[in-house]
Amino acid sequence: MIKGVGLDMIDLDRVKQVLEKNPRFVERVLTTEEQKLFAKYSGSRQVEFLAGRFSAKEAYAKANGTGFGKELNFTDVEVLTLPNGRPVLTQPKRLDERVFVSITHTGRSAAAQVIIEEVDRGQKEWR
Repeated sequence: MIKGVGLDMIDLDRVKQVLEKNPRFVERVLTTEEQKLFAKYSGSRQVEFLAGRFSAKEAYAKANGTGFGKELNFTDVEVLTLPNGRPVLTQPKRLDERVFVSITHTGRSAAAQVIIEEVDRGQKEWR
């Protein structure tokens, strides 16, 4: 059963400004593994990567219905990339859900959509 749907969009210029003003923003938003992926990029591609991950995490928080705060931090959610390029979002504290994520970029913005599906504990997980 669908638990929630979330959508988020962010302006790349806004992310670039935040990154230039506060490089530690990366540590606040990205997990250690995401930071390793981020470091492989440079320039505008880094901004796109960060914006996409930020949007995916915001979309997850919206789909979850909690937003970010006491119950959920940015680094509680991780978005990694499979060898085929597909993003995979995980929230290790929540084993009772399956998460579907889609991230897109344009020259000006990044957006992400997340669908959270409740998983029956007796059901085999699929990703």
